[in-house]
Amino acid sequence: MAEGWAKKYLGDEWEVKSAGLEAHGLNPNAVKAMKEVDIDITNQTSDVIDPQILNNADLVVTLCGHADEHCPMTPPHVRREHWGFDDPAKAEGTEEEKWAVFQRVRDQISDRIKTFAETGK
Repeated sequence: MAEGWAKKYLGDEWEVKSAGLEAHGLNPNAVKAMKEVDIDITNQTSDVIDPQILNNADLVVTLCGHADEHCPMTPPHVRREHWGFDDPAKAEGTEEEKWAVFQRVRDQISDRIKTFAETGK
């Protein structure tokens, strides 16, 4: 979801890539949540962090606590930030409750990336 928002708010001046510690495939609820706000992420992929991309990055942002704790070391020239969000894929409860978590986290990520696009912080 973050990649979809980043591409929307940051525009062509940023090369946006998303990756994780493991590749799980696109979560259908993430696709559905983004479709609700007219952002199509069906062509995105679930990739494992590539050390070469990591070393060439200007900014690395982790979104979940597990990623923040286990992300490979970044070189000193790479700005690294952690923007903590709940991992909606790990939500528990009824299907309605899990869906509500996807919607909430989607909106929180949108707000955070929009703020970054406007302020650089």
